[in-house]
Amino acid sequence: MTTTPANTPANAAGNNSGSFINDMKVLWHMIVRQGRGQTHEERLEDFYKGQASGYDSFRKRLLHGKKDLFDQLPAPEGGVWVDLGAGTGENAENWGERLNHFSQVHLVDLSSSLLKVAEARIEQRGWKNVKAVHHDATTFLPPEGLADVVTFSYSLTMIPDWHKAVDQALRMLKPGGVLGIVDFYVSRKYPPEGNVRHTWSTRHFWQVWFATDNVFLSGDHLPYLQSHLETVVLSERRGKVPYMPFVRAPHYVYIGRKPLAD
Repeated sequence: MTTTPANTPANAAGNNSGSFINDMKVLWHMIVRQGRGQTHEERLEDFYKGQASGYDSFRKRLLHGKKDLFDQLPAPEGGVWVDLGAGTGENAENWGERLNHFSQVHLVDLSSSLLKVAEARIEQRGWKNVKAVHHDATTFLPPEGLADVVTFSYSLTMIPDWHKAVDQALRMLKPGGVLGIVDFYVSRKYPPEGNVRHTWSTRHFWQVWFATDNVFLSGDHLPYLQSHLETVVLSERRGKVPYMPFVRAPHYVYIGRKPLAD
């Protein structure tokens, strides 16, 4: 296993980015800088290039439920896992030793800055079965053709054509394969029976708050997923927001299985 010098992105993300100064840098990008550009890729890169090294530390306190999702996902021996909107590749850490069960892992993202951190992480960890891939989640297909597990971890809300991204994930999944998602959301005004119903203030506040960073919360995520997959896990929750001690943002953990036959 190779070692990583102190100034590399992976080491910076793991060791130095928990500081208050770094948090303020991330918050500045989230609140003031935001993402600028003509295309989705340009806006993503503009948004993340100045905060890539501090991405993991700050978002561990904002993006709840990720470990819970991966703890409940299967890791079939010799299988293929595709993480769409993989960012820095931190999700791969959540498998622990089970990551070695996969024959191939594809960490897919459009942000070159975040993928540099992912590449450094892969080298540092010595993962031979993991690749960082610069590609659009709405069109990516694994070279192997089909995948056993596909995930979106707080990335679906950042994909403008999220329906297309989910459809692509379903297209690459093997029959019986699983799609796992954790993300922010708001409910519909009248959600499906058994699902959480958010108040008017919750639905509107969080949609406006996140939209400033081109993160678009939707009440349609869960109904769309539930209509296309066999639901295995659905947990609708709220989590703390850094520096906002009395505020809890709604998020969900979802695992669905692709039917064996349509």
